[in-house]
Amino acid sequence: MYDLTIIAEFEAAHQLPDYPGKCRRLHGHNWKVEVTVTGHELNHLGMVMDFKDLKAEVNKVIDSLDHYYLNDLPVFKTINPTAENIAKYIYDTLAENPVFQQNVKVRCIQVWESPRSAVKYCPQG
Repeated sequence: MYDLTIIAEFEAAHQLPDYPGKCRRLHGHNWKVEVTVTGHELNHLGMVMDFKDLKAEVNKVIDSLDHYYLNDLPVFKTINPTAENIAKYIYDTLAENPVFQQNVKVRCIQVWESPRSAVKYCPQG
């Protein structure tokens, strides 16, 4: 089994309205996203997937978050845009992509909202 990991970044603002502290106020982050995919078969070039192609697919998802007020996005209308929910959103969106439904599967997403605070989403199964 091979794991490939790329890092993407985006900037966005959010707030957590019911949070009992500063995060209930509007604030922004320079988010860092680590995407790990896994596969067991190599193509004719000896790759599970070209990093360039992986980055392109991840950037399509990241672009939907970059420079937005996350609370206004439809996906976060009923749930808080926490790092946990952002990680799951990125995972679910990528996992629906046909590119990640055969040899290459999304393993986990790690979202950093600061240099010292991150969450990793790796579903069971």
